[in-house]
Amino acid sequence: MDYIKFINKAKVSSFYLGLLNWQSGRMIPFNKPHGFRILELSDTEIKTIVPYKKKNFNHIKGLHATAMATLAEFTSGFLLISRINPDKYRIILTKLEMEYFYQGKSDGLASFSLSDSWLEQNIYKPLTLDESTVVTCPVKIVDTQGNHLATGTSHWQVKNWSKVKTKI
Repeated sequence: MDYIKFINKAKVSSFYLGLLNWQSGRMIPFNKPHGFRILELSDTEIKTIVPYKKKNFNHIKGLHATAMATLAEFTSGFLLISRINPDKYRIILTKLEMEYFYQGKSDGLASFSLSDSWLEQNIYKPLTLDESTVVTCPVKIVDTQGNHLATGTSHWQVKNWSKVKTKI
């Protein structure tokens, strides 16, 4: 299956978005128990959700810090890999920073966006000069009332597969 075609269908079809969410739980089994879902997906933006449910609770029945951290990583990584050619470029998380502001007592909603000019300036142009580049992707997480729960900043190393020395 050509997953880029599949993702492009999910951008315009709720049926394919549902299939994409189902498939992502199978492709990323670590995330499946959290119940993350992509709510909206376009060429420039992604919106995701971590449901307010028992598996995502901390000891005081709020959204767990690591559930929000994992959501931030998933959100930026998914949009990034859907925009660059994964057959040509490899991405690896090099650092994940979290800043927490408010206790989540409802679903957590994350959003991340990037533009063609951002990709050109931060990935494609630097890779003409260097073997790899690291991009910083801030993801804002709010609750259903709009309270700012956290910001997760993922640092992704992007490298051309031809420069990768480690074998898969």
